[in-house]
Amino acid sequence: MTTGGATDDDDATDDDGGGGGATNGRGGAMDGRAANDGRVYQASGDQHITEHHHYGYRPGDRADGGHPDSADRAGSRSGARFDGRFDDRDRHPAAPDSVRRPTVGRAPVVLRDRAEVLARLRESVAPGRGDEVYVLHGMGGCGKTAVASAFFEYATAGGARVGLWVNASDRASLRAGMLAVAADRGAGDGELLAARNGYRSAADLVWERLDHSPEPWLLVLDNADDPAILRDGSWLRGSPRGTVVVTTRRSAARWWPGAELQHVGVLPREDAARVLCDLAPHSGTPAQAAEVADRLGRLPLALTLAGGFLSHQVIDPWTMDAYGRRLDEGERVALIDQGADALADEDPRQLVGRTWQLTLDAFETNGLPEAAVLLRLLARLAPEPLPLSLLGRPEIGDVLPRARAETALRALLDHSLTERVDIGVRCVRSHGVLLDSVAAATPPALRGTLDATAARLLDAAVPARPDAGPYDPVSRLLAPHVLALLRRVTEPSAAACVLAVATRLAVALHRTGDYPSAEETAHAAADLGAGALGAEHRLVLAARSRQGRALFRLGRYAEAETLLSRIRATQERLFGPEDPDTLDSCHGLQLVLVNLGRRDEALALLRTTAAARHRTLGPEHPLTLRSRSSLLTMLTAAELATAEGRSLLSLPDECRRHLGPDHTVTLGARHNHAWALYVLGRHEAAEEEIQHVTAAYRDRFGPDYPIALAAQQLLARTRSALGRTDSGIELMTDVVARRAHALGPDHPFTAASRRLLDELTAH
Repeated sequence: MTTGGATDDDDATDDDGGGGGATNGRGGAMDGRAANDGRVYQASGDQHITEHHHYGYRPGDRADGGHPDSADRAGSRSGARFDGRFDDRDRHPAAPDSVRRPTVGRAPVVLRDRAEVLARLRESVAPGRGDEVYVLHGMGGCGKTAVASAFFEYATAGGARVGLWVNASDRASLRAGMLAVAADRGAGDGELLAARNGYRSAADLVWERLDHSPEPWLLVLDNADDPAILRDGSWLRGSPRGTVVVTTRRSAARWWPGAELQHVGVLPREDAARVLCDLAPHSGTPAQAAEVADRLGRLPLALTLAGGFLSHQVIDPWTMDAYGRRLDEGERVALIDQGADALADEDPRQLVGRTWQLTLDAFETNGLPEAAVLLRLLARLAPEPLPLSLLGRPEIGDVLPRARAETALRALLDHSLTERVDIGVRCVRSHGVLLDSVAAATPPALRGTLDATAARLLDAAVPARPDAGPYDPVSRLLAPHVLALLRRVTEPSAAACVLAVATRLAVALHRTGDYPSAEETAHAAADLGAGALGAEHRLVLAARSRQGRALFRLGRYAEAETLLSRIRATQERLFGPEDPDTLDSCHGLQLVLVNLGRRDEALALLRTTAAARHRTLGPEHPLTLRSRSSLLTMLTAAELATAEGRSLLSLPDECRRHLGPDHTVTLGARHNHAWALYVLGRHEAAEEEIQHVTAAYRDRFGPDYPIALAAQQLLARTRSALGRTDSGIELMTDVVARRAHALGPDHPFTAASRRLLDELTAH
């Protein structure tokens, strides 16, 4: 519609290696022999033998001394009376096969990206450098170990540095690896035995040998996801003889005093695509690889597994396009993990479906079950920024105490399971493959409660009665989460609840002028709802109707007319011609018809809608008043002079009386009243009315809001009609520029405004 009337803005509606020979205490040889880690005990007479052992600490063990290595000493005091039986717990942890080579899973063919972090690390092993500690932190599967391994190869090339690699994932592995480092750096058997048996500090021995190493070294402590293990034994130190690199999922700076922290995240799109092409060069083009990489969230572990899968298909090779389609169709995590080497040990860190379970298990062990609950709740939502305010709402109390939500979130942040992002709104964001993995592993018995809680949180965050207003970034951020939850839910009743929230969110987005987001949200919600509830479910039809309203605002008139006509007919057949949902679609359809030049059809439909709303909702209802107000924009001067027209001219007073002077419908009625006055030739009265409305719109919504621009356009008309052409042209020039910027130069609203500007300029 090319008039200056109000653009009617719709209706409210996630050990030492084994014993040698021994004597029998009388100088005679022993008859028995021991191999590997076994011991032989031989005695004459009745004797009790008590042997002390050091046990590797398990989570929850406590050191009881103040010595820097008190955990080691405490572990050595555990006595065991010999009863002729031994098991693995009585042995010291076996030394690793090697500390001179990285113990990594599948190394990348080529390490892509990471240039900045590698450059910084390489500087640390320049001649004369030392006493530096670097911490590579990031979520599981991001390639921290791969970066450390690439740096290890660089630092040890040509014998420049001695490379030492220790698995720090648990106390036993760390202790065994670090004592092997001490042995590599010249510690004697006696020193090592004393350290193993708790007679001297194991950590002090290791660092004494490192400090006196004849060659400079690089020490990598890999998978140090429990920093307390390093802290309790004082295992992490600096030395002028070398550089230390730690890989960990723990990002909080308090765990790493004095260290330089370096985040390792997902790969850039181009490099992620190259990883797939490195591994499966004949499966597709770089462009196709980039599409698959996006679906995998550019997570290095997922890329490596996907490339491995594609490269190993022999009988019926897959293309990258086929792989991408399967990722969209089924269980994404299970498909990705098929890329793991079936003959290799099932290392949880090498499977996206299990790598994060290590951290969830640690939460339970360390008395933080609410962190696991919060992650499972986040896993019902999308891998997009989620406003932090959502997690502070009382509705979260259905799955974890609200007072513990802060502690749970800090734990997730500290373990790199989510990250803080600030995009004008304080948010957290989690990786999509992580969320899919956690969602797939969530016990079925918990999913219903989690879904219901997520739905209540989102429902509370969306305005109960969306009103016109300025752009709201929070509403835009909620959209992908509502849709993700709608994909997760399986029960029809739950789907209906979430679909209702999604439709209301689409209305809210529409009324802030974010028409693209409104259309995308309503369209996706209707498609998902149709799969769960059926294409003719009331809520599905309502979502389709909202989609049609947004298509109109986007200037896609033909699509809007086709969709709204079909939905209106279906609603009328199922619910009757005066059902509120049917009337909503009617009101939206008449807007499209008048802008298609079918004024008579539009006017008849609007009159029918206004009358039906009057009967079913009452004369004072905002929707009734809105439809009647819209009639003011369609009537000619002659029609305005009839009884119908005269009654409509008093509509602003009715709206003030029933709704208040600042209600959106009241302002809209005044806007449309000003248009009617302009049509009647009462230009001074029209200018006075629309000038007030324009100022109110600009103050409330901002100068770029669609209704504000429509009012400014009418103000330009009235001033030009009063002979103030220069002012009218100035106002219209601004309208054209703002509409072209917001809607595009080819949008029908922009084109109509440009034609009006041309007319004013020509006169």
